[in-house]
Amino acid sequence: MLLHINTTSDWQMTARLSNGDQRSEYVSAAILAAQEYCRDNRLQFTDTRRRVLEILLEAELPLGAYAILSQLNDEGFGSQPPVAYRALDFLESNGFVHKVDRLAAYVACANPHQPHSPSFLICRNCGSVQEARITSPHRAVRAAARAGGFRIERESIEAVGICASCSSSGH
Repeated sequence: MLLHINTTSDWQMTARLSNGDQRSEYVSAAILAAQEYCRDNRLQFTDTRRRVLEILLEAELPLGAYAILSQLNDEGFGSQPPVAYRALDFLESNGFVHKVDRLAAYVACANPHQPHSPSFLICRNCGSVQEARITSPHRAVRAAARAGGFRIERESIEAVGICASCSSSGH
């Protein structure tokens, strides 16, 4: 299990999480910070929103809305798609998660509440996704948009290739 985190924010740990104890500490810290953020910004961090964020923080791979919904249903949160989509919309609009368009799936944000445009490195072999901090391509896209009078509403870069783990194992 590998979760790549590239940040120094208060609630993220710079670590490669390779065991359950590290993962559990990371999830607990992230949930606590999300609760504090919501409290400080007068946002409702409902049980469903909390659980969806936990599911994504615990996941080894990006998850689609229906995979999240299935887990929510198994835990008694409901089985209707709006249950998952409303929670995901809230979490995405408040910087807790990102949608990886290429996969139609979601990942927990590695840099929550830090201004950034997400960049994803997607392994075509194992399906892992790493959020990378890349600034130059984003600047170029924004400059081109300004020059063309285009207003960007959402921006992300998704690169597909082979992750280090798959490369070292010969895939």
